[in-house]
Amino acid sequence: MGQPREYKLLFTGSMGAGKTTAIAAISQITPVRTDVANTDVDTFDKATTTAALDYGELTLEGGDRLRLYGTPGQARFDFMWKILGRGALGVVVLVDNSRPDPLEDLRTYLGAFAEVARGARAVVGIGRAETHPSPDIAQFHDVAESLGLQVPILSVDVRRREDVLLLLDILFHQVEAQAPAFEDIQGE
Repeated sequence: MGQPREYKLLFTGSMGAGKTTAIAAISQITPVRTDVANTDVDTFDKATTTAALDYGELTLEGGDRLRLYGTPGQARFDFMWKILGRGALGVVVLVDNSRPDPLEDLRTYLGAFAEVARGARAVVGIGRAETHPSPDIAQFHDVAESLGLQVPILSVDVRRREDVLLLLDILFHQVEAQAPAFEDIQGE
């Protein structure tokens, strides 16, 4: 058995989609947060927003470590998306179904991380679907397909550790199915 490896995973999505919450639900360290005052309270009523990144860690049974990065949700911080996306094993796209246009949110974030998603290394979690059932999962699949992507999409509650771990489990099944591409990522 070789040395434990480290892998970079991204959590992305609009402001308020639950990236910080998802990382906190599974991280084995106190997450690092780079919050600033939210200057866009007209769009989303929350006191702070991520400016650079959130960071957490999770060690797997074999000793491999996942480094968990949450991207800022606001487009004004999109320069961080490219920086954080480099060398990522996979991406978890979180969508808040209570937002005005969650389908456009999905289009934006899948488009921004299309390179990772095209490598079959993406999963989408739809939050607040129990209180906001429209659009439905089929409509989200239609958006992904319109971008030429086949990604698993499921309803989740990112406050629940089990739901976040399910997203990662699905993501890792995809990565394992892409074993040759996975070996290329490890070399980056």
